[in-house]
Amino acid sequence: MSELPELPELDGDRRARAIRSFVRREGRITDAQADALERLWPQYGLGPMPDGEHVHPLPLIDFAVAFGRVAPLSLEIGFGNGERLAQAAAAHPEINHIGAEVHRPGVGRVLQEVEKAGLGNVRVMCADAAEFLRTTAPKGAFCEVVVQFPDPWHKTKHHKRRIIQPAFVATVAEALAPGGRFKLATDWAQYAEHMLEAIATEPRLKNLSPDGRFVPRPDDRPLTRFENRGLRLGHEVADLEFIRL
Repeated sequence: MSELPELPELDGDRRARAIRSFVRREGRITDAQADALERLWPQYGLGPMPDGEHVHPLPLIDFAVAFGRVAPLSLEIGFGNGERLAQAAAAHPEINHIGAEVHRPGVGRVLQEVEKAGLGNVRVMCADAAEFLRTTAPKGAFCEVVVQFPDPWHKTKHHKRRIIQPAFVATVAEALAPGGRFKLATDWAQYAEHMLEAIATEPRLKNLSPDGRFVPRPDDRPLTRFENRGLRLGHEVADLEFIRL
């Protein structure tokens, strides 16, 4: 990963808003992915169509209208190429699944899969999910929020860019309905410890691990290509799951 410019020192909430957990460095978008974006965004997209240059803020969204029905809402943040999102939507048709991703190739690929599988219970946004949760997401509306293998930002000076921070965890707690789940996974041991520490600051979330640390790999979490790559490199995967009190 190339070096990033140092951020200016800001105070309080201004600094929190200025630091993003992602950088727009998307790879090449294929013709098929670009075609899927063009054709399918009006049906499955939420908010402005991604243009490859900007991450636009999301307007208020009526999810009952967007999905054409009222159902429990699941939000997956940073779905990558969409393997888990598509499989979860197929396995749980009773849930409305929302995927947030800032890179167009992944959005295009999951739209291809959604069309191929005929998944009417998936909608995608190309947006800053942390900003969405802070501003326009309905409070207490989600049955789960999923963050799988977020960028670990492994250099110490970049740890401030990690998405799992106490302020973000508080917004997740506000977005979850009582009994809702916050599900995470990472293949970076140090980030796993950071996640535990950050989420421990939120009293509305209870760790579902009996020893207060990690849970077994859930049966319904697919072994994705990204995870397989980490395992080949010798990384151990940690799963975490919390319930909203």
